[in-house]
Amino acid sequence: MYHQHPVEVLEPDVVADLPEGDTLLVQITSRALYEQAHIPGSVLVEPSELVCGIPPATGKLPSLSEIESTLTRIGYQPDQKVIAFDDEGGGWAGRFFWTLDVIGHHDWAYLDGGLHAWHGAGLPLSQSPTQAELGEALNLTINLDPIAEIADVMAALNDDAQVIWDVRSAEEYAGLRSGSARAGHIPGAVNLDWELLKDSGRQLRLVEDLDGLAASLGLLDADQVITHCQTHHRSGLSYLVGRLLGLHIRAYHGSWAEWGNDPDTPIVNPSETGAL
Repeated sequence: MYHQHPVEVLEPDVVADLPEGDTLLVQITSRALYEQAHIPGSVLVEPSELVCGIPPATGKLPSLSEIESTLTRIGYQPDQKVIAFDDEGGGWAGRFFWTLDVIGHHDWAYLDGGLHAWHGAGLPLSQSPTQAELGEALNLTINLDPIAEIADVMAALNDDAQVIWDVRSAEEYAGLRSGSARAGHIPGAVNLDWELLKDSGRQLRLVEDLDGLAASLGLLDADQVITHCQTHHRSGLSYLVGRLLGLHIRAYHGSWAEWGNDPDTPIVNPSETGAL
């Protein structure tokens, strides 16, 4: 099972000392930012390449052929360690790691703090694009273990052994703001904003702090955790944190974009019930 694979969180100086060729270093940012500043030797994956882009649930997994095309372009090899990072503290990097888990690639590590931590450590940045050698044609398969679909979330509603972890803002959870036709949250879901998983320097909070937060939400006692946000971008970070803490965690990739636009899904909206 994918959740049995340990997660590595690496500091910039450790990544800087790794021998070239042993790893694939992946930056998940916009192309504009990559052209302005990237870690030497890193290849670019744009966030748009990690999502299907099809409304209403634009954050769902792309097709297998699209994933294969993206990974081939960056020179991905199934036997390589992949180190990924972004510029925001782990949302897009976590989304990329979830994608790797989905294709059964578990040898990955997170560069904590990403571009900002690298720059803060006085390490060089480049504007010269990395000439990635095209990888061999891939024949990947989808591992369903990390994926939660709407039916899985519905089944979890009446299962005390499962916890639904909503990492949208408190305002979204309370129904005061919504990116979908309907506002509120999934019944029984616990809420902890993804921003609280990282510090002001965009690095992960200490493992002890994360462990305490997870315990306070009941995540450590759950047999399974399903995490979501609006489009499974912010919940890329909660997925990463869940994996770091050894949780059996899945990501609901339809997220609130799917749930909140479906007229038949059950919703709790505290802003309408006067529960605020």
